[in-house]
Amino acid sequence: MEAITHNLVAVIIQIACYRYFLFPLNIIFTIFFAYLSHLLVDALSKLTYHTPDVKKDDKFWVIWHVIIYSASILSIIILIVPFWLGILFANIIDVWDWFILRPLQKKKVESGVDANWGQKWYLHKHSDWVRDKFFGWLPNWRYKYFGIINEIIIITTLSIIINVIL
Repeated sequence: MEAITHNLVAVIIQIACYRYFLFPLNIIFTIFFAYLSHLLVDALSKLTYHTPDVKKDDKFWVIWHVIIYSASILSIIILIVPFWLGILFANIIDVWDWFILRPLQKKKVESGVDANWGQKWYLHKHSDWVRDKFFGWLPNWRYKYFGIINEIIIITTLSIIINVIL
C-alpha cells in the first residue's frame, strides 16, 4: 500500500504503545510493531490498486499517484511531530529497499557486477512471504482500478480511528 497507509497505521501503533506501555517499552514496542506493520500492510496491498511497475502512459495511474503521493507527503507533514518514531519504522523497509539498496544495486550493475547483486538484502521479500503464507487466498486486484476504493476506505477508517483516539 501507499506511504499514507503505513503512516496512519504507525500513528495508531505509537499512540497505543505510548498509552499502554511505560518507558522504555513504549519505544521498543513502537519500533517493533511499526516495523511488523509494514509487512502486514504490504501483504494486504494485493487488495488495492498497487502496480509493482510504473505506468506513466496510463492517465488513471498518473492521476491516482499524484493524489496518493500528495496525501502521503501531507500525512508526513501533519503527523511527523510527535509520531516520527512510528512513521520512520513503519516505512524503514521502503527507505532501505527503494532509496538505499535499489540505487546502490543500479550503480553496482552499471559497473559490471552481477545483476542479482543485493537481492538477498531486500526486505520486501519478507512481505511477500507473509502475503503468500497467510493471504494467498485473497484476490489480486493490483492492476484493477477499483482497488483504489479499498485503499480509500482503509485510509478513511484509519484517519477516523486516529481522530477518535487522540
